[in-house]
Amino acid sequence: MRRIAAFLFAILLGLPALAQEPYPSHAITLIVPYAPGGGSDLLGRTLAEAFRVRLKESVVVQNVGGAGGTVGSLQMARAKPDGYTLLINHIGLATVPSLYKKLNFDPLASFETIGLFAEAPMMILTRKEFPAHDFKELVAYVRANREKVTMASVGMGSATHLCAMLFQKAIDAELTLVQYKGAGPAVIDVRSGQVDLICDLPTTTSGLVRNGDFRAYVLTAPKRMASLPDVPTAAEAGMPSLDIGVWFGLYAPKGTPRPVIEILSKALRSVVQDQTVAAQLEKIETNLLPVDQARPEAHRHKLASQIELWRPIIEKAGVQAE
Repeated sequence: MRRIAAFLFAILLGLPALAQEPYPSHAITLIVPYAPGGGSDLLGRTLAEAFRVRLKESVVVQNVGGAGGTVGSLQMARAKPDGYTLLINHIGLATVPSLYKKLNFDPLASFETIGLFAEAPMMILTRKEFPAHDFKELVAYVRANREKVTMASVGMGSATHLCAMLFQKAIDAELTLVQYKGAGPAVIDVRSGQVDLICDLPTTTSGLVRNGDFRAYVLTAPKRMASLPDVPTAAEAGMPSLDIGVWFGLYAPKGTPRPVIEILSKALRSVVQDQTVAAQLEKIETNLLPVDQARPEAHRHKLASQIELWRPIIEKAGVQAE
């Protein structure tokens, strides 16, 4: 009798495992740690749709802007590690450990890397009415008016902030940075004249340049864009230190089961090889990365190496938030 009872108890203990549903079995939340309308938001929505097709479940984008992406990243770090809360973030996740004295998460210790999938350059630009007509004139104007020139930033550690920091260093002039929760609201204020400059992804601004509403001064990339052939590269403009590419990766909370990570990484590897997705991103001046980068190990190596790359640059710049 005792043996039978023990056998039945063992079966009961095994029932939860046997009853587990296959992943995914319901909607997934994808956190974009910036306001709607910016480059990260557009990429997040593109990825969400591509994952919906591959995983056969809806992927809901949740914008959680603030503090250079750290508010949304912290929310993700505290999420249940079951694969139903994911995060898209960019190069900024590699800089926040050096930029913030108090950070309630660790990019390497708090997240599971899933894979890298896209990269884009940035442009320094402003509204068409701004006095400077080319990059040389821009540098001269900023140096002469440094006390009153403003530049938009999407918080400490954001791509816009990194670019602004490199720009100030390259021209040896400190500007007033105006903080926003996302590139979308910042671009609106640049367009209306509330702030002078922004360094943003062509993802959201190339159309404004093409239709004449904005003027682009320089591209932070090794070669010019086919869609904006008149915009010089940083090297061509005499500022090679402004060469900065913004890479994007996908994350899950630390402790997410390895089989779930592999399902997500496999889906991501399928996405980066999809020519339809590539064509979509090409329209917003963003390139898919090689498939070997869409793996957890490659992603983790990139994140770790970029944290070490940016630390001395940020420490030398002397910029740090509480």
